[in-house]
Order: sequence, then C-alpha cells, then structure tokens
Amino acid sequence: MIGTEIAAKLARMSQADREEAMKLLNVLNKRRAQRKIMTMYPDEGEFRRALYPKHIEFMDSTAHYREVCFMAANRVGKTVAGASMTTYHLTGRYPPWWKGARFSEPVNWWAAGDTAKTTRDIVQHELLGPPGEYGTGMIPGEDIIRTTPKSGVPDAVDMVYVQHRTAKGEKDGISKIGLKSYDQGRLAFQGTAQHGIWLDEECPMDVYLECLIRTMTTKGLIYLTFTPLKGLTDVALMFLPNGTIPSSS
Repeated sequence: MIGTEIAAKLARMSQADREEAMKLLNVLNKRRAQRKIMTMYPDEGEFRRALYPKHIEFMDSTAHYREVCFMAANRVGKTVAGASMTTYHLTGRYPPWWKGARFSEPVNWWAAGDTAKTTRDIVQHELLGPPGEYGTGMIPGEDIIRTTPKSGVPDAVDMVYVQHRTAKGEKDGISKIGLKSYDQGRLAFQGTAQHGIWLDEECPMDVYLECLIRTMTTKGLIYLTFTPLKGLTDVALMFLPNGTIPSSS
C-alpha cells in the first residue's frame, strides 16, 4: 500500500525515477513483511508490551524454570507467544526488554502440534508464514537458510535451518528446528538432545516425558501453549497445584 503523500511525490517524478522509486518501495515493503519479529511487543503503541503481561510473564519465567506453560483460553495469543520465544532462541535476536533464558550459540529445537496437518497450519504458519511466502512469519526471511519438506503432507516442512547471530548481530552458526506432531507417537520424539522444545496444544504424557529426556543433558527448555480442553489431565495438573490455578498474590 502507498500512502497519499508518497503517491503524490511519485506522480511528480519522471517515468524512470518513478520506476526506480517503486522498486525501492517494493524492497522496503518486502523487508518489513519479513521482519515481523521486530514488531512484536513494542514499548509503545496499540500493541505495546504493557497490554500483554501474561505473555511477558510466560517468557520471563524461563529464566528461572526449565518447564513452563501458557495455559489459557482460546484466541488470546498463546501460539504467538510460543512462536515469538522460539524465534528469539533460534536467531539470537533477543529484544532489549528480554529477561528470559538466553542461548549464546546456535541451538537445536523442536516444535510440535497435535497432527502433521495442524502443525503445518498453526505452528509452521506462525513461524514461517504461508507456503510460497516463507519469511513472513516470526522467523525473519533473511534468517531462513533453507527448509526441507515433510513426506506425505503437502506443503508441510520437516526441518528449518535458521541463521543464528551474536548479541552484536554477527553471524555465528546455524540453528535447526524440527517440526513434529503427537500423532507420530512417542518413538518419534526419541533421538538427539535438544536445547528446547515448544509443544503447542496439550501433548500426551509419554511424549512429554520423552521431551524431558531430550533436554536433560542440555538443561534446555520445554514450554507448552494450550487451552485445557481435555480437563484436568496429568499434563495439565503438573502446572496446576491441587488442580487449581495458583494465586498471583
């Protein structure tokens, strides 16, 4: 979209200058679209951080706990919070206000949802953007090195290779995030050690325990984002002492 003032200036330019200006505007708009993470939780404005205290508390808590959970109602931004935190760790692009856990080197990560299709439509979409527009999700387009496809599921991604940067913004290696689903079963969560695992929607207990093992040697993170639609399950009760919501006082 071009504002009225910019359109007026373009109209006064020569054809050649106008074409060059339009090319620059397209590059600028693409860059903005592929840097969504830089717009999240700003200091001021309509979406300022102060309006999302639970999101920030969820992220801050990782400085003190290896296992954290954002359990809340539908449509309150749980997945957005999970995708934002995952992106900070994968890229090393921690915002100035960040108080949560930090990783100073490239990381190995997993993210998972209920099924391969819901992982594609929710988790993958939030991290990458829609098919054909990868880079418009939370992970900046310039930091997506490559993706590998998941067999058997159209447009689904199996692995994403992400540029990691130092605190000074210098490239220092490649992070990797694998996309999984609970319907693959516990065995799919065996294997290599992970620095962190994001579980979007409630997972079965055997999958959760397997994820704990994967993060044991790295002293890594496990964080869940879900609405407790299944009631007081064993997983939900781990974060609800005595089956009740802890007092904030």
